[in-house]
Amino acid sequence: MHVIIEWIYKTPKGAETVLRSEEMPAAQALLLAEDMERTGRVKSLHCIDRQDTNWSLKELKAYLREIDTEPHNITVYFDGGFDRATKQSGLGCAIYYEQNGKPYRLRRNAFSSELKSNNEAEYAALYLGIVELELLNVHHLPVCFTGDSQVVINQLSGEWPALEKDLSSWADKIDAKLEELSIQPEYKLISRKENTEADRLATQALNGIDITGLKEIVKD
Repeated sequence: MHVIIEWIYKTPKGAETVLRSEEMPAAQALLLAEDMERTGRVKSLHCIDRQDTNWSLKELKAYLREIDTEPHNITVYFDGGFDRATKQSGLGCAIYYEQNGKPYRLRRNAFSSELKSNNEAEYAALYLGIVELELLNVHHLPVCFTGDSQVVINQLSGEWPALEKDLSSWADKIDAKLEELSIQPEYKLISRKENTEADRLATQALNGIDITGLKEIVKD
């Protein structure tokens, strides 16, 4: 969750003003807010999330304690590949998250012979990632969905209309699943070079290689 800190600053002589920070991760906001309160110059302080919900520091602490044991700080990389000659598709997703203070990566791919275009394969790959989130019991959290498909990213973020029936159907299906899980999506467009892991998973699916794996990321 990302929040903005809003506080009333009071000088020793009694002058006051309302100040707002830039948006930042909740854990960082809590650290800064507690340090600000120690100055003795804060008359009142609260945090505001992207849904305009106000959080006291006590509520924010409780939220962070609760989610620490569940997957959080989640980024989903997705990619779909479509073979025009065979009408077959490969879907790939890599999910990065933290849990119990440790970073993890989940990789998953899937084969499909029911899709009609590369854009459909891209949508299906993103949906595959959402299914994996559901299996991880992810809910009521922000998630960053990252891919190199301008069509998918721009349509789901509302920048472009989804005029094709097949793509519109996928967009509706994804929106409904995210609403069901109370996931707040953020869509990020990256270059193909930055999306090589998901691309490789999609290619492996097209080549008949099934990948399902979860590992803890050990930092050097």
